[in-house]
Amino acid sequence: MENDNLLHFRLRSVRSRKRTIRKDVEKQIRTKYKRSRELWKIRRNLPLIPLDKPYQKGFVRFFVVRDDVKQSKDGDFFEGILKKINTYMYSDNRKFLKKKRKLGRKIYVEREQKLRYITSFSWNYPKWEFTDRERQYFEKKDDYCPVRKIFGTYYKFTEPWRFTLRVKPNMITHYKPLDLELEKEYAALDSYLGQHKVIGIIHKTILCKSNPWKERYQRELIKSRKYVACTMSATEIAESLQDL
Repeated sequence: MENDNLLHFRLRSVRSRKRTIRKDVEKQIRTKYKRSRELWKIRRNLPLIPLDKPYQKGFVRFFVVRDDVKQSKDGDFFEGILKKINTYMYSDNRKFLKKKRKLGRKIYVEREQKLRYITSFSWNYPKWEFTDRERQYFEKKDDYCPVRKIFGTYYKFTEPWRFTLRVKPNMITHYKPLDLELEKEYAALDSYLGQHKVIGIIHKTILCKSNPWKERYQRELIKSRKYVACTMSATEIAESLQDL
């Protein structure tokens, strides 16, 4: 009888076994996520090797300070701002065109290029080192950011007329070596961590973020007409009940 009681206490419940399995899976995902970040840093920090014969690959377009602004007393000041908000666009030719459908026909129009939008995180990040004078030339916006394609807070440069676009040949002078074993391991980890269920566990346990799909669905539901109609009908029902 005593042996039976000891055996009963040693047996684990179904809930305990499920919790152990879940913790083991989360531990495995955490280990692979950490290894994936390490490989990403190794791939990024690989030293570039100069080419014996540089070659041209299309053209690059970027912003430069206008000549009249550059020759003024504030030329160096706006050069420093431009280094933080400059953008680069690449194309096979000098025209920088893209296809656009108009009246059922595909036409070519010029690709629009804008200065970089500064996010709220980058605005307070010590690496950027925005001075008080530089901050005066930026405007805070709480709206849809066309670059990040999300709603949020960002800062926009208020005087873009001080810069102009310039096109130059895009010369390739260096190349990054390719480590096959490193790329193979990183691709395997990226394929595993890119699964739908694994992404949810990463957001919840590692990054400590809520489900982005759920937030997006709730935001779209609030803006939808069906939700507004249901809200109005519920309000009318509540008012009618108060009158009784």
